[in-house]
Amino acid sequence: VQLQAFGGGLVQAGGSLRLSCAASGLPFSNTAMGWFRLAPGKERVFVASINWIGANTDYADSVKGRFIISRDDAKNMVYLQLDSLKPEDTAVYYCAAAKSRATRWNYHYNHWGQGTKVTVSS
Repeated sequence: VQLQAFGGGLVQAGGSLRLSCAASGLPFSNTAMGWFRLAPGKERVFVASINWIGANTDYADSVKGRFIISRDDAKNMVYLQLDSLKPEDTAVYYCAAAKSRATRWNYHYNHWGQGTKVTVSS
């Protein structure tokens, strides 16, 4: 299984980015996916998740209304649209594949990408 996240970069506060995650080696259309982030000096935390049908999504309170998770099963891709970015969104963002249903908990995900760095300047 390989998950490759990309699309991070440096952006000013209020700006937008679109993160992408390419998945291979797993039954993607039957796999729930999540995004987590690791900020300097902090633990990795849940950002968003989407189930295998794509109808159910979940967001951390800190990003709700600003970030949107989506998936394209035909391309084995999951995306995270980041809008109205804030300096506190600065982190390395990881995509992950869930063991079963999408949750907010790290231990429910058994495959992780390498991360893509997002830096938001004030």
